[in-house]
Amino acid sequence: MIELTVNASGLARSRFAVSPLHEVAATLLPWGLCPSSDADPWVTRARRVLRRAPLPLPLLSELALDGGGYVPDFLSPHPSGPSPTIEEELERVRSTPPERVVGELEALRDGRPCNGLAGSNLPPEVRRTMARGGGYVARQAAEELRRYWDLAFAPHWEDAKAALESEVDRCAGVLARHGAAGLFNSLHPGIRWAEGTLRVDSRFTVELAVPLVVVVPSLVAAGPGVAVDPVPDGQRPPMVAYPVRDMATAPTTSSTELARLLGPTRAGLLAALARPASTAQLAARHFVSPATVSYHLGVLHRAGLITRARSGRAVLYRRTPAGSRLAGSR
Repeated sequence: MIELTVNASGLARSRFAVSPLHEVAATLLPWGLCPSSDADPWVTRARRVLRRAPLPLPLLSELALDGGGYVPDFLSPHPSGPSPTIEEELERVRSTPPERVVGELEALRDGRPCNGLAGSNLPPEVRRTMARGGGYVARQAAEELRRYWDLAFAPHWEDAKAALESEVDRCAGVLARHGAAGLFNSLHPGIRWAEGTLRVDSRFTVELAVPLVVVVPSLVAAGPGVAVDPVPDGQRPPMVAYPVRDMATAPTTSSTELARLLGPTRAGLLAALARPASTAQLAARHFVSPATVSYHLGVLHRAGLITRARSGRAVLYRRTPAGSRLAGSR
């Protein structure tokens, strides 16, 4: 169990963020090898890219975990804003202070027995790279992360980002209606807030008073996790990740009556929009062109059956109450 005590000032500074490199680094954890059954197909394929890339990714391949252990945190720096770009995050990896890189690799080697983290022998490529200094490790890691990103994540990121930003928007609504306690208790059964303490289910044991918490939703993570600074006297606040289940990943079947009324394509789109989705997401899930989806969404929007709202660069559509009544759900 990890327990993070946050005072009122720290709670006010706590924030949510969408991080592309967090999703990349999450596939290096054990759940990247065996993601949950409802994970998107690109998540399932991502880990295999490490061993089959056209150009080798030796450092990332050796840092990827099949069992327990620790993946150095400099591979997924704390997001600098609510939605940093991949270029911004790669530059932060590249410019990681050498002593921070060495400190995290020493934590990987030595473990943190008092917290339940066992040490492990550093793999050969990690040792060779580490011998050239922390700055070299950071540059090599950034180069491999870029290749891994281009091969496994870039084609899917816009849709993934839209789903994650939709989750952040949901959280903003919960915060406004139910306060911070209601928000944290809505994230995952393994995350609980009570009396100023955030408790996260974990095989590690950590109790900390922290200045703030950075919360990152994830489509890759299979369960909640906390990145706690492993460097002695480190000042980095913890980052809490939790899994988001994109409930709209597969088309929802519409009724025969609705299909007769609206036509099969339009009825299928309306049925799928119980949760927000973009034109690109809907096109991929319903196997029709984006232009066709856009046309039918326009008809549904003019009829007052769906709404649309911008989320970052994407425009997300969702059923209105009238659309939900027509679709036969509340």
